[in-house]
Amino acid sequence: MFNYGYFSFDSKDDLLAKAIEYWNPGKTRFWQDAGIDLVIDRREGYFLYDMSGRRLIDLHLNGGTYNFGHRNPELVAVLKSALDYFDMGNHWFPSVARAAFAEKLVRTAPHMKYAIFGAGGAEAVEIALKTARYTTKRRKIVSIIKGYHGHSGLSVATGDDRFSKIFLADRPEEFVQVPFNDIDALDRALRGRDVAAFIIETIPATYGFPMPAEGYLNACQDLCRKYGTLYIADEVQTGLMRTGAMWGWQSYGLEPDLFVTGKGLGGGIYPISACLATERSGGWLHEDGAAHISTSGGSELGCVVGHQVIDILQRPEVISNVHYVAEFFRRSLTRMMAAHSDVFVGIRQRGVILGLEFDHPEGAVAVSRALYENGVWAIFSSLDKRVLQFKPGVLLDAETCQEIIDRMEAAMPRARALLRNMKRVA
Repeated sequence: MFNYGYFSFDSKDDLLAKAIEYWNPGKTRFWQDAGIDLVIDRREGYFLYDMSGRRLIDLHLNGGTYNFGHRNPELVAVLKSALDYFDMGNHWFPSVARAAFAEKLVRTAPHMKYAIFGAGGAEAVEIALKTARYTTKRRKIVSIIKGYHGHSGLSVATGDDRFSKIFLADRPEEFVQVPFNDIDALDRALRGRDVAAFIIETIPATYGFPMPAEGYLNACQDLCRKYGTLYIADEVQTGLMRTGAMWGWQSYGLEPDLFVTGKGLGGGIYPISACLATERSGGWLHEDGAAHISTSGGSELGCVVGHQVIDILQRPEVISNVHYVAEFFRRSLTRMMAAHSDVFVGIRQRGVILGLEFDHPEGAVAVSRALYENGVWAIFSSLDKRVLQFKPGVLLDAETCQEIIDRMEAAMPRARALLRNMKRVA
């Protein structure tokens, strides 16, 4: 019997059956078919515990949501303390928590003027896209092929067909996609001067973290300025010190017109997201401040937690640790790739953002399963299954870093066996 006080289940199988019946049969069965029968029970720091009691090191972090690990003690304490005074707040009125957090965010990006809050990354993207349309009085949006910006109405239309077509959200007359790292294709898409915004993740996560070619993002920004298009940087997975700078675009010397953040902004404790806007692009806040309303967006509790998240990330010892973790895995994974060069063929890295490339169309699927069986959870990239998303947390310690490498080395024979049994389709 698993008794959580609020609800209980007879067994893990009982829970899985109820998840299929009442929650999401497709998602539950997908992972069962992949050999990943994970049901997260206890979680602390960078460790997950399955209902069976098995411990896993979390290298998925739910896309960076758990940048500081699960149930980070400092954030838990801040939230508990905030509950003595704050609640979600009322979105209609000025708020101590929202004003303080908005100022905190804007000061991390001095060319920005306003922080507009949402409850999740997709909502922040919606705000950015609507803001771009307001500012430019244009409708068309350009994004990259194999991009991903969320699952809501406008955000899903900017992403890969896999996500947009099922809900009839693919609208080629308004949403255009161009290949990543192809500046000529972007030029052709923008030169009609009818595009409101170009949106791009600084390093596209769901595509497997392919690195932007040297000068590519700067050239994209230059084209946007040339043709009157706003440049939107999606920092939901690449922001919050994961590249080694607070925001990924800062690592490339950019100044986007708008950028969005979410996931780790709430520390995995309370959901909050934000769209940051320049004075020009935030003009609608003067014309009609209620043009975008979000009951849960900018919750005062979320603002208190988010304010502490930024505080933590600005500490010198945390910044130093990010660089330590990044360098540790650069060296360790380079050695491992040399030892397994027939299957492990590439490392894509900026800070603690890593994509590990394998020589099989679904190589990362096999490696993900082998790692899972050896006590590490890292997910394959949905839009390029050759690539394993390898996402260490910013507070990871040296001992756990080494344990990850040891467990990955131990998993490689199993990964090879799985790969031998997988049909090569390309």
